[in-house]
Amino acid sequence: MRHRRLHAIFFLVAVLAWTCGDALAYRPFDSTDAAVADDGEFELEFGPLGSLREGTRRSRVAPAAIANFGISGEREIVLQGQLQTLLDPDAPGPRTSLVDTGLFMKQVLRRGVLQGEAGPSIATEYGFVLPTLHGESGTGFSMAGILSQRSDMGTLHLNSVLSLTRSHHPDLFLGAIAEGPYSWAVRPAAEVFIEQQAGGVRTISRLAGAIWRVRDGLSFDLGVRRAHSGGERVHEVRLGLTWSLS
Repeated sequence: MRHRRLHAIFFLVAVLAWTCGDALAYRPFDSTDAAVADDGEFELEFGPLGSLREGTRRSRVAPAAIANFGISGEREIVLQGQLQTLLDPDAPGPRTSLVDTGLFMKQVLRRGVLQGEAGPSIATEYGFVLPTLHGESGTGFSMAGILSQRSDMGTLHLNSVLSLTRSHHPDLFLGAIAEGPYSWAVRPAAEVFIEQQAGGVRTISRLAGAIWRVRDGLSFDLGVRRAHSGGERVHEVRLGLTWSLS
């Protein structure tokens, strides 16, 4: 019964996202790009398959969803969340939780190469880190600066995020994404980021993957991530898609 409630809540989150909005991530990465959905366009970043190992804890991450809805003024609304299920039946506490929840607004500050114009694209993303279900309680706030530049050789996205966590501790995130040439149907990609919470652990993460653009408005992605968080090793596999609809 509890699992059914969690799935029902996740479905409600997805419905709310459909009716309102976009988020701080760009599949299959933790960082994002300096682009927003067009006015009136809906974009869904969906991960139906994922696995996560943190030390000895193994979890299934499915589904993970970020919903983006473009509005006027080069902006989009972002709503995100993911279900995480512990695979160890002997683990204490609830096995299933709704985590990585947030509601954000992304806005383009400078139209650039991602908007079909010259020079770098610059954007900001800000909003609320929402309470989780069977996870962290409390509400936090996040403010990000994003710069993207593209050439024939590839694309680079730089992220700097300052946030207040759900437990009201300052947190700094610095991330970079490098992609292969955008003209390639399948382009390789990689991400590195470092995250430091005041008085808490430092996380250093590396991800390698690929993005397959099937057609305009539909892409599939695969990412394999390794990280060190405090004294624990983290291994993660991400598989999903990005689909947009006017």
